[in-house]
Amino acid sequence: MAKDRMREIYIFGIRFLDGTFQEIRQELDRGGVMVVPAAPALATICEDEHYHASLKESRFAIFDSGLLCLLLLVFKGVSVRRISGLDFLRLFLRDIVQLQSGTVFLIDPTPDDSDANRTLITKWGYTLETTHQYLAPMYSAGEISDPRLLRVLRELRPRYIILNLGGGVQERLAIYLSKQLDSYAPSIICTGAAIAFLTGRQAAISPIMDRLYLGWLVRCLTDYRRFVPRYLRGFKLIPMIMNETLKENRL
Repeated sequence: MAKDRMREIYIFGIRFLDGTFQEIRQELDRGGVMVVPAAPALATICEDEHYHASLKESRFAIFDSGLLCLLLLVFKGVSVRRISGLDFLRLFLRDIVQLQSGTVFLIDPTPDDSDANRTLITKWGYTLETTHQYLAPMYSAGEISDPRLLRVLRELRPRYIILNLGGGVQERLAIYLSKQLDSYAPSIICTGAAIAFLTGRQAAISPIMDRLYLGWLVRCLTDYRRFVPRYLRGFKLIPMIMNETLKENRL
């Protein structure tokens, strides 16, 4: 199938975009939330209604999951261009030097991650002030509220907000921020732990391993007790995709 134009594909009520990095970036620059759901997380949407709702309320998702891409090809005959969260973030940071200071704001899980992320972005030629980083508290299940974070963002008005938190939490936070910051519509990027692969806080995944759909294998080899059960849960997607009716539009 020709891929001369970007298209949107609705899966489980979530708007996925199939396009090049440049096309996705242009769409992101219009504001709103970009989510990057992994297969194990997508497999939980029947049980986690808050997570599913946040994915559906996002502006769009990208095809991060190699398993999802393969299942779409095998069971639906639909070939999509995979852009992992890691690949997207790597390409985004490649161009970050072109942005003005104060444009980017990071939401991080720990002080060590904040330091590592700031060091990484500085190496890419962008000056990230500590005022443009926020250490996220432990958010409870269900709807999220963070008035302190809102005050900071309303004062600084960054163009890009990058959430480096765990899946399921960051999406709910992103939707909350998007609704509360609609007066200036920032672009909110939910790439989660992707930045940790670049900083070395998690096992490094080379671009080749990522593009061969083998990022999951690297993680399992480095911490099998944590990641093997997680990725096995992703296989629940098989019957879900088999029974799903897709809706596709060219853009």
